[in-house]
Amino acid sequence: MSNRCIITGTDTDVGKTVVAAMLTLALGATYWKPVQSGVEGGVDTKTVQRLTGLPSERFLPESYVFTESLSPHRAAEIDEAEIDVESLVIPEVDGPLIIEGAGGLMVPLTRQNLLINLFKRWNEDPVNGGRVPVILVARTGLGTINHTLLSLEALWSRKIPVHGLIFVGDENRDNMRTIGEFSDVKVLGRLPMLDSLNARSLTNAFEQNFDLSDF
Repeated sequence: MSNRCIITGTDTDVGKTVVAAMLTLALGATYWKPVQSGVEGGVDTKTVQRLTGLPSERFLPESYVFTESLSPHRAAEIDEAEIDVESLVIPEVDGPLIIEGAGGLMVPLTRQNLLINLFKRWNEDPVNGGRVPVILVARTGLGTINHTLLSLEALWSRKIPVHGLIFVGDENRDNMRTIGEFSDVKVLGRLPMLDSLNARSLTNAFEQNFDLSDF
């Protein structure tokens, strides 16, 4: 995998923040969430820092933080702001960088720009190194086949590289197998529902359900 990777999901609240925390720990990475919508309960950067117990220097500041838990374009409007998409340039860091998206792929950043088109620009822009693959986080339950294959189609149509799939939830071998067979995208593993979320439980979950060499 490239030293930089985007963690995105088939939908909001699919578990991508927990996956991002797990991978930040497992890969010894730096974490960056450029756009945060919603501050009630704390921003995702602070959540990942709390879950991992990593020092503050491993976390980059958000480019935009909006008050309401809404699509970024609408949250920005309510805060009387607008996202300058061209300003969202991947920062240089030492070692791996985990970049967490906001919501699903088709979330609008502005009235003219979708999140997925930012990912496309990052993969085409030599300033950003020309390759920033996506790991797609999906649920295991009912509806995931449709949502996951549609998300993959959207990525493929824009020629955005997909490193693999991570599923979150209870075991459903047939859903995971079906998506893997139809898409021919590598299933990296499944993160089960954990009784507690902390650095130890995330590290154990990675060691038991994933292969470091896949990353």
